[in-house]
Amino acid sequence: MSTSPSGPVLTVTGLTTEFETSDGIVQAVNDVSFAVHAGETLGVVGESGSGKSITMMSILGLLPPNGRIVAGSVEYGGRDLVTAPERHLQSIRGRDISIIFQDPMTALNPVMTIAQQIDESLRRHSRELDRKGRRARIIELLDQVRIPGSSRRADQYPHELSGGMRQRAMIAMAMANRPAVLLADEPTTALDVTVQAQILDLLHDLQSETGTALVLITHDLGVIAEVSDRAVVMYAGRVVESASVDELFTEPRHPYTRGLLDSRPTIDDRPAGETSDLAAIPGQPPNPARLPGGCSFRPRCVVSQGREECRTRPELVELSPGRATACHFHNELIATSEKVSTP
Repeated sequence: MSTSPSGPVLTVTGLTTEFETSDGIVQAVNDVSFAVHAGETLGVVGESGSGKSITMMSILGLLPPNGRIVAGSVEYGGRDLVTAPERHLQSIRGRDISIIFQDPMTALNPVMTIAQQIDESLRRHSRELDRKGRRARIIELLDQVRIPGSSRRADQYPHELSGGMRQRAMIAMAMANRPAVLLADEPTTALDVTVQAQILDLLHDLQSETGTALVLITHDLGVIAEVSDRAVVMYAGRVVESASVDELFTEPRHPYTRGLLDSRPTIDDRPAGETSDLAAIPGQPPNPARLPGGCSFRPRCVVSQGREECRTRPELVELSPGRATACHFHNELIATSEKVSTP
């Protein structure tokens, strides 16, 4: 996919989001920066709790009452959305920037038909369409996301659809007003492998047709490899690596990225009946309320080995245009082809 010569359509710079909790102030997103161009897919990957979804909620101003953005900017259309009034955010949500939530069964309204829910977005943002025009657009959208019997399905409720159809309906709703940016938060997590492949193909086709910039949140590196142009790796609320997909898979420059890659199941040439242990990153992601000092990945990192430098938090250093990492010893990963995800 080609990027726009006119620059990124969405730019996030130094985004920092905090929550007030019973444990005190928790920094869930810390100094996160990235940009995405028209027609481009940016994959955001990391374990649960790494700050991926909170970053997307921050972009759209959808944080719960105890959350707030304390630093950074989100630039869209020449305006900073962080400082924009709620009225402006309401005007772009669902029109210019849309989101596909992780679980359509909880995101869709159970007492409204699919048509009513899509119509709600069209009435707000596509006022040039009359009732008949909106109905035609709804059927067109459901056809576009390959829901069979679209006229009948449009008048059904979410519980009457399969999981794959509900996810397609959510995609139709998100694409209703032809947004410039689509945020997809784990859009295939609850689906079986066959349906997951269909949804990813669908997103790719829709993006190719509309030129939408896609930010795809996932914990699945296979998905990143299949559909993304560039990737951002997050850990403990921070970006620890950013690169093109080719660079990320062939030459990871952060131990966490290398650990994620090593954790993927592989098909090898072992004799039938023999299996190999699946590699795993030792330990667990840290509690955001009690992050370790220095490098947050230090307690799980087999490259650190307790070295003193890792007690100081590494900054995200640009290695080349579009290529950055936050590791004191990133050069050591180049010299070895051995797995670093297990001690």
